[in-house]
Amino acid sequence: MDFLNGLVAFLNFVFVPGLAYGAQLAIGALGVTLIYGILRFSNFAHGDTMAFGTMVTIAFTYLFQNLGLSLGPLPTALLALPFGIAGTALLLLGTDRLIYKFYRQQKAAPVILVIVSMGVMFVMNGIVRFLIGTEDRSFLDGERFIISARAFKEMTGLQEGLAIRTSQGLTVLTAVVVVALLFWFLNKTRTGKSMRAFSDNEDLALLSGINPERVVMVTWLIVACLATIAGVLYGLDKSFKPFTYFQLLLPIFASAIVGGLGNPLGAIAGGFVIAFSEVTITYAWKKVLGYWLPESLAPDSLVQLMSTDYKFAVSFAILIIVLLFRPTGLFKGQSV
Repeated sequence: MDFLNGLVAFLNFVFVPGLAYGAQLAIGALGVTLIYGILRFSNFAHGDTMAFGTMVTIAFTYLFQNLGLSLGPLPTALLALPFGIAGTALLLLGTDRLIYKFYRQQKAAPVILVIVSMGVMFVMNGIVRFLIGTEDRSFLDGERFIISARAFKEMTGLQEGLAIRTSQGLTVLTAVVVVALLFWFLNKTRTGKSMRAFSDNEDLALLSGINPERVVMVTWLIVACLATIAGVLYGLDKSFKPFTYFQLLLPIFASAIVGGLGNPLGAIAGGFVIAFSEVTITYAWKKVLGYWLPESLAPDSLVQLMSTDYKFAVSFAILIIVLLFRPTGLFKGQSV
């Protein structure tokens, strides 16, 4: 019985949160790796792109709530998500037309585009803060839990309860659907194959008659979808605060690089590696070990390797280790 209680505590505080967080990072990292693989630069504005898409989604969520529109037990944000994606797509296409296209035509070095993206990042961050403010915003309505800790205890008779939030279930389900659709698009459609060809060999793709501007446009549209979905899922699971999305840039880039920059499969794997590393290292293991170890060996301290305040340091440490010893990542993407 103690083993089962410890297992439930592990699932409740480590596995389920890590799974949801990993799915959010994976979707975000897919956007980063697509831009790097096809447009050939590291987009430092990706975190604030997520913030912008989430902001637009929140605005429409509040509008629909005031109009009395809802999805019952599901968050109203799902109804507002397409509008958030559309707003983000317009922002990214406009930014590309006004800024990135010029440097692309000039055949600017990737480092120049990285610096330009940093400028775009600060502008986007300022716009989001100006429009929605800097305070935390919660926009999750509907049923809060798929299963509550109390209901789980009543069903099983265990001392520990397993609580699975609606936002966590939605995150994992959405991640599976998004990844499946993305891989289908890249491998089965003509446009997706053109994007892969352009990524593998730009000169050969141009000789084959592939329109580079169309590839760029489709890439930004996909990135708008991925960034907005990742941002909204993270906001539903936690809360929305613009600066948090700026901080998320580190674990998202770490996920893409650890998995293999430019490799979509690597981005997914890297997201879960980073997420579970952060959650595992910052979790206080006293409760779980108290169930699993004999009473004489039960710990008195929290058994927490690092405070949650420093969880992003875990991403940074893993990133440095991978860059030093395996710069192509787990799935042999492009070296940084």
